[in-house]
Amino acid sequence: IGIENVKKEIKDLVEIVRYHKETGKDVLNNFSLHTVFVGNPGTGKTTVARILTKIYKALGILERGHMVETDRQGLVAGFVGQTAIKTAERIEEALGGVLFIDEAYALSNFNGLQGDYGNEAIQTILKRMEDHRGEFFIFAAGYPSNMEVFLKANPGLSSRFDKILKFEDYSPEELSRIAEKMILDKNYSITSKALAILGEKLTFAHKYRDKFFGNARDVRSHVLRIIKFQNLRFSSLSSEKRQHSNK
Repeated sequence: IGIENVKKEIKDLVEIVRYHKETGKDVLNNFSLHTVFVGNPGTGKTTVARILTKIYKALGILERGHMVETDRQGLVAGFVGQTAIKTAERIEEALGGVLFIDEAYALSNFNGLQGDYGNEAIQTILKRMEDHRGEFFIFAAGYPSNMEVFLKANPGLSSRFDKILKFEDYSPEELSRIAEKMILDKNYSITSKALAILGEKLTFAHKYRDKFFGNARDVRSHVLRIIKFQNLRFSSLSSEKRQHSNK
């Protein structure tokens, strides 16, 4: 649901790879698709990253097609030299697939604090991106304003990333469709009247959203609460009434 611009980028890439294969060109390790995923919480960055990794494997661009998920804590250590080792280990794990760095902006020393080893991780990543070009991809994800800081943290950083995928906030209509799908996926159904009321709440939340607005995450919270109250209501009924309600 939604993210049409992201879907178009992926479809375009599929067409390019298909053309390469039809003309007899080898595609394995011949593409450099380090990508920045920019968007607010709950816009599908991690989900799309996992799907995209599988697509790259299916296209034959990546050898293994797995995704290693990490963040600052998984890359940065507390002493000089240790961060480079820790980061290199994560990259070794990701060879043939994707290294997904969530909240990647946390690596940049945006607080100006001494003893911050995030830059050491960035330097290691940059070198490996060059040394193992095409053998693995970096997916760096984060919120819009913070990712600008991350890309400016090192002069060579922004030039190493080949694509930027922008994940826009979902519209109220899309949020309602996401809610309905989540409910169906949980093997429940929702009446049109109840869906309309939920839609009104989601429209209100969207209209007055701030940087903490969770998009699909907020929808999931609503859906789980709805299911919880439905379960509580049914648990208070006798088994006969429950069977009748189910009909």
